[in-house]
Amino acid sequence: MFNRKRAGRESPSHDTSLIARGTILRGDVHFTGALHLDGCIEGAVIAEAEDAVLTVSEHGQVIGEVRVPHAVVNGRIDGNMLSDARLELAAQACISGDVHYRVLEMAAGAQVNGRMVHVVAETPRGLAGPKALASQPADNMADNMAESASA
Repeated sequence: MFNRKRAGRESPSHDTSLIARGTILRGDVHFTGALHLDGCIEGAVIAEAEDAVLTVSEHGQVIGEVRVPHAVVNGRIDGNMLSDARLELAAQACISGDVHYRVLEMAAGAQVNGRMVHVVAETPRGLAGPKALASQPADNMADNMAESASA
């Protein structure tokens, strides 16, 4: 009963690490999977995987920069925050620093003392190749060529 292996685990990135209340870590923290913070980290918090999740409870605090794709914050962050996927600020969240986010959910009562910067997903830029031009009707191709020549 107690020695059962957990089925369905594809990789260790789904594991959760807990930093308990009353614990203070000094130095940068790099993690994969999920990190639940009830204590304090004095240093940068950096996710090493695209599916990593940081949860800062109402007792949790980070004094330093945070770079994670997904975050749920209900505690305090003293430093810049970069969430390039989804950021959720709960009612007791307090961030003193600039916040860079792609998707943001912010509850009433949450505080941000800094700039809010929306990060737009980068779209690949490139010229249309010969196949793209060949798939256009002949009339449109002639118009495109005429516009190119006049430019």
